Amino acid sequence: MVKVGIPRALLYYQYYPMWKTFFEGLGAEVVVSPPTTQATLAVGSSRVVADTCLPVKVFCGHVLALVEKCDYVFIPALRSVKSKIYNCSKFLGLPDMTRAVIPECPPILDIDIDINKGKRKLYQAIYSLGRNLSWNPLQVRKAALAAWHAHQEYKELMINKGLTPPQAIARISEAATPSPNPKQAAIALIGHPYLLYDELINHRLTHRLEQAGYRVLTPEMLTDEQLETAITRLTGKPYWTYEEEVVGSGGHYLESGVEGVIGVVAFGCGPDSLMMDMVQRQAIRLRTTPFMSLTLEEHTAEAGVVTRLEAFLDMIQRRKRREAKVCV
Repeated sequence: MVKVGIPRALLYYQYYPMWKTFFEGLGAEVVVSPPTTQATLAVGSSRVVADTCLPVKVFCGHVLALVEKCDYVFIPALRSVKSKIYNCSKFLGLPDMTRAVIPECPPILDIDIDINKGKRKLYQAIYSLGRNLSWNPLQVRKAALAAWHAHQEYKELMINKGLTPPQAIARISEAATPSPNPKQAAIALIGHPYLLYDELINHRLTHRLEQAGYRVLTPEMLTDEQLETAITRLTGKPYWTYEEEVVGSGGHYLESGVEGVIGVVAFGCGPDSLMMDMVQRQAIRLRTTPFMSLTLEEHTAEAGVVTRLEAFLDMIQRRKRREAKVCV
């Protein structure tokens, strides 16, 4: 059986169930790289120049982890998934960059996704990808439709059940995952999935919040309508492909009554810095919800993240006690 490798980085948390369903529908076995370790980051960093952003360094490490473990590695080039909204340059050239810096990489299955070129080009790209594993167009079509349904079910599971992507993936895999308590005090995390759910990069941020007694809310738990409404309110019109993960979710959660909002960005990311600044300015204007921005990079120390998080949570508790005294 042909083995297709999927790196556990960048777009993994957004599209893994869809990709897995598609390739299994074509008779392939899907192999996922192990969770990120310090060695993963170190070996990935050694393949690219120092100015490369942290998520791409981690991605290279995950590709290297798949060498000799699969027959192909799936690396899509996502240019645009919505009309006239564009993706970060790192996603556009990802397959070519991987070939250049990791010559020992297995053959790459790549697909160019650009909604602006129309549905016909998209369908052609899907069939071209599927032909690497099956020459039967009906089988490719069936696998593509099953993959789309799996993606929709994945999104609905996160929205309806309040699950994070790792929890939803575990639930789909029939692993036991506890359901969050809706009555528990909540803190919202905003940012891209490859930062929010990689425990090495963010130093187990979600786990630390849960241990402190908070329910964690994330962008994936919001509907498209909620995200689009918040973006329209803050910026008028989105420009970046994943702007809803930062601006949309940040704008919504700042007015939803959560205890606090934490924004997570990667150091040196231009689009992220602009989008997070919009959310921070909105937080200053509203003055209703505490907001903290965490910038992560290769040398971010765990102690620094823990210290800032503890100070933020302490501030929230002091604020609640002060408001309780005022009410009395």
